[in-house]
Amino acid sequence: MIEVPEKPSYVVSILQKNKFKAYIVGGCVRDSLLLKEPNDWDIATSAKPEDMIKIFEKAGHKVIPTGLKHGTVTVMIDKNGYEITTFRIDGEYSDGRHPDSVEFTDDLKEDLSRRDFTINSMAYNEKDGLVDYFNGYEDLNNKVVRCVGNPDKRFNEDALRMLRAIRFSAQLSFKIEEKTAEAIKSNHSLIKKVSVERIQNEINKILMSHNPNYLANLYDYQLLDYIIPEYSICFKCEQNNPNHIYNVGVHIEKSLGYVEGNLPLRLTMLFHDIGKPLCKTRDDKGIDHFYGHQEKSFLMAENILKRLKYDNATIEKVKILVKFHDVELNTFRQVRKVLSIIGERNFIDLLKIKEADIRSQNPEYYEERHEKINLAKEMFKKVIAENNCFKLKDLAVNGRDLINIGIKDGRLIGKILNKLLEIVIEKPETNNKSELLRAAKDMLDIFQNSN
Repeated sequence: MIEVPEKPSYVVSILQKNKFKAYIVGGCVRDSLLLKEPNDWDIATSAKPEDMIKIFEKAGHKVIPTGLKHGTVTVMIDKNGYEITTFRIDGEYSDGRHPDSVEFTDDLKEDLSRRDFTINSMAYNEKDGLVDYFNGYEDLNNKVVRCVGNPDKRFNEDALRMLRAIRFSAQLSFKIEEKTAEAIKSNHSLIKKVSVERIQNEINKILMSHNPNYLANLYDYQLLDYIIPEYSICFKCEQNNPNHIYNVGVHIEKSLGYVEGNLPLRLTMLFHDIGKPLCKTRDDKGIDHFYGHQEKSFLMAENILKRLKYDNATIEKVKILVKFHDVELNTFRQVRKVLSIIGERNFIDLLKIKEADIRSQNPEYYEERHEKINLAKEMFKKVIAENNCFKLKDLAVNGRDLINIGIKDGRLIGKILNKLLEIVIEKPETNNKSELLRAAKDMLDIFQNSN
């Protein structure tokens, strides 16, 4: 049923030859049954850590004591590590993540019973075939995420499992079983015990799944109030405006599925309108407006991403795209201006953001807006093909040229170069040395007279 690669199969066979039970377990079994290639091959055994160390060192392998307290060692085979863990029974989880005590056991069923979901609680070896005490195979076939045993107990052991349930649901397009779903709702406040780093990791996996819009399910399960409350508020913000047919929260939810599977781009869609509830006004005709939401969303995105401990490069990328997601790109001048600020790579991504945004608005206006994006794309291509200047380094003059005509003040040189760039962005044909130097001299006179 499952074709186990040579090396993990070898690890299992070595343990069996030494009279111990051994199985591949967990996610690698699940993925194999789904005909997906597992990322890791985890192995569980009745052998104690000291037994494993003795057996594999005798066989000539390096053994790393990864977590002896929890019965885990890593065996190195041809520079690849294979994690092996002793069957165990976990004690109470007073910290909401780690068991206070671990008891080793010879009983595979006891070991599998402590795992999170039935689809992750199966074991396999060639001798016994699939070992499935909790009907995980049936749940795989029925596309169901179900806790092993009592879901309240599972979530109290580790509250991150609530997010993991949603993540597996998103990755596999599975439904969360009713009792498991109810337990998430009744235990939602436990998520406060979970570290930001672990939460961020699950958010990323949801966003990078085939169903990034499932992130909105955190709202239904009341988890969003603890993780991104700013997004939670968006579901209560209606948009009485011809441009929209959804509230802000649903608009964001829909937009996530319309952009490619790139984490900064999906984070941009998550935050692009996050500031709208704080900018909402209504005119005398009853139409809602959200003036200034781009800047507000930009500031909020930065704060939330820092709170969730994203890296600086991701934060900077998302901030730029959020800030400019609504910018007009109807003329060559506008295209060159935005290019001068955000650069080529970000401009290409900005067009993707704009496309995802309009696809989650009122479909009545989609074709018209899509055509505008296509025109912006063509203008961008032409600007690049014609080597239009939109960066300081592409100006026909540089700082040394300005020094040579008598401008010595470094700050003044910077001001003049930026002004020259504005001229060239407006009129690309002015990007020649003699014309720009004349303009620089005129600017110098103006700056000196103003002082």
